[in-house]
Amino acid sequence: MVATGNLDVIAFLAALTFAATASAAGGYPTIAVVDYVYGCMKANGETRAALEGCSCSIDVIASIMPYERYEAAETFRSLGLETGERGALFRQTAPAKSAAAELRRAQAEAEVRCF
Repeated sequence: MVATGNLDVIAFLAALTFAATASAAGGYPTIAVVDYVYGCMKANGETRAALEGCSCSIDVIASIMPYERYEAAETFRSLGLETGERGALFRQTAPAKSAAAELRRAQAEAEVRCF
């Protein structure tokens, strides 16, 4: 029987293995892929099925969006969490809205294909 802590390590190593493959194919850096898969698994349960769905999801996103646009969208999203005027610049400008919409479309497509 495998302890729960060991399942986390196994899942993480599996994600790293996947990340090396995705990086070469999708042009996304390994750290970005692993970060996405890790966050996705936290949100969807730390199971083998979640690992497969999350791995598939970042592959779909990578096939739709070049890494530079994904990175911009994630940056707008992250900085948009700031309160006040600083956050508003990253939520309400045309480039921020466009980047967010593109990322949402890619994520929706990934949800349809992978989960």
